[in-house]
Amino acid sequence: MEKLVDFLQVIAESNRLKILCLLSSGTKCVCEIEEQLLLKQNLVSHHLKVLKDAELVVFTKQGQWRYYSLNKKNITNLKNLFKQIFSKKDLKKSITC
Repeated sequence: MEKLVDFLQVIAESNRLKILCLLSSGTKCVCEIEEQLLLKQNLVSHHLKVLKDAELVVFTKQGQWRYYSLNKKNITNLKNLFKQIFSKKDLKKSITC
């Protein structure tokens, strides 16, 4: 549950959520993210660091360029966690008055 809370805190910031959506279509360099989201390089780098620290994105380095992509394993784990939490059976057990 703690991982889910951390994830939700990270994506609560709209630019980070936009970056994740953008990366869902494939690997991007920082300059592509800047251009598509109309954000400055330092702001994009900050958000990518937060996403990397949360293990939601990974990067590869080619020369001076970093190419970011989704950490598919962790994204899949989070999707499965959402499914478990919001399954009807589990919801009924967790709702108490």
